[in-house]
Amino acid sequence: MVTTIGSLSTAIAPLATATASLPTELVPLVLADPFPHGIERYAVGGLLVGLGVAIIYLGTGISAGASTFLESTLSYVSDQSRFQQYVTSRDWRLVFTFGIVLGGAVYAVVYQGSAWLTDVQPWRLFVGGLLVGIGTRIGKGCTSGHGICGVGSASRTSIVGVVTFLVVAIGTAQLVMALGVTP
Repeated sequence: MVTTIGSLSTAIAPLATATASLPTELVPLVLADPFPHGIERYAVGGLLVGLGVAIIYLGTGISAGASTFLESTLSYVSDQSRFQQYVTSRDWRLVFTFGIVLGGAVYAVVYQGSAWLTDVQPWRLFVGGLLVGIGTRIGKGCTSGHGICGVGSASRTSIVGVVTFLVVAIGTAQLVMALGVTP
């Protein structure tokens, strides 16, 4: 049960009774502690992301989204017009993209003791990256652009996008867990 957030454990208690009829493999998922290492790192991360998005918007008038920033990086190596639209702003976008990677590395070193620690097989990371890339093109943006900036500005398209992301992600996670797939 949840020990870090007392009120949450009180709210979950009735759920424990309701889950008694669920298959035993689903019970741990429903009752799992959503913040097993505490909520502090997530709160700090959220505050830093919000601060970064606000600084970018106030400084440039552009909503931050990682797929656009990564796409702008391609303007260094491609002459296609879709990438060239970013030439005037690509330098600061490159710094933003570098910050995303550096932030992930710092987090890994501080909280995991080593950078780039994962049990996920490399081919799965590659396929997952391709699927995310395809999804950002189809969805006209990424989870950060839609989820942070779009929802924050009450964009209906972004709200529908985020709900779709969540439903598909939760469904995929449930399917993968039911099939017993491991990293």
